Amino acid sequence: MTNDKREPILRVVPRPGDINANGHIFGGWVLSQMDIAAGIVASNRADGPVATVAIEAMEFIAPILLHDVISVYAEIEREGRTSMGIRIEVLATRDRGEREVKVTEALFTFVALDENHRPKPLPKD
Repeated sequence: MTNDKREPILRVVPRPGDINANGHIFGGWVLSQMDIAAGIVASNRADGPVATVAIEAMEFIAPILLHDVISVYAEIEREGRTSMGIRIEVLATRDRGEREVKVTEALFTFVALDENHRPKPLPKD
């Protein structure tokens, strides 16, 4: 994801309750924000409900701090018959907007679901 003009799917500010004993944001909190953003992109593409089926190659690059503003970017990286890979990148804006730090990235796999919660083919473009 290198497009400087891209818009985040989600922008969030962590709360004091999201901090661990080291003064950083819990990894699970970050993971849930990523899953929400990826789910938005996947659901739009599937034109309906989706489910997360895998998280691949998640890497924590830098900690998220209490006063950071978190921007979650997501885009479809690959598509199969019923599934898609969504590339997620999380950036933290720090120092009142003076600095932006990449904090994590991952590839989430989603599957499109029918009314019986079974995999269904993705709609044709």
